[in-house]
Amino acid sequence: MQIRVGQGFDVHPFVDDAERPLVLGGVTFESDRALKGHSDADAVAHACADALLGAAGLGDIGQHFPDTDPAWAGADSIEILAEATRRVRQEGWEPGNIDASVVTDHPKLAPVRQEMQDRLSAAVGAPVTVKGRRPEGLGALGRGEGVACWAVAVVTRG
Repeated sequence: MQIRVGQGFDVHPFVDDAERPLVLGGVTFESDRALKGHSDADAVAHACADALLGAAGLGDIGQHFPDTDPAWAGADSIEILAEATRRVRQEGWEPGNIDASVVTDHPKLAPVRQEMQDRLSAAVGAPVTVKGRRPEGLGALGRGEGVACWAVAVVTRG
């Protein structure tokens, strides 16, 4: 059996836009702020997709879902993650699991962590865990300027 590991990363700045939803891990949060991006800017789903693609040797999320492609404008990032998973499986790899660390003070993730994990896991067809990390006042994330997420994925081939 072959086993590979991939690392993913994504970061998006906050914007004050009451019309745009704030989405993380496929969950929409009540907020007067949202994340700026070409799709729904779900940094968690993006980091997970990036980790899977990297583990399978398929490059990164920007190669597959460029922010210059109008087909992905406003896209649901859970669908991006599901499509990345399909592409990984097409190459003969099977997702084993993904572990994601989200760095933000806002919104609070703990109340919806299980829902996030359930939505991400359903898109991947394998367990996805989500951990919240506080930036402790350091840098742009500590000033509340955005959200960052790191993810690690394991894929296997028979």
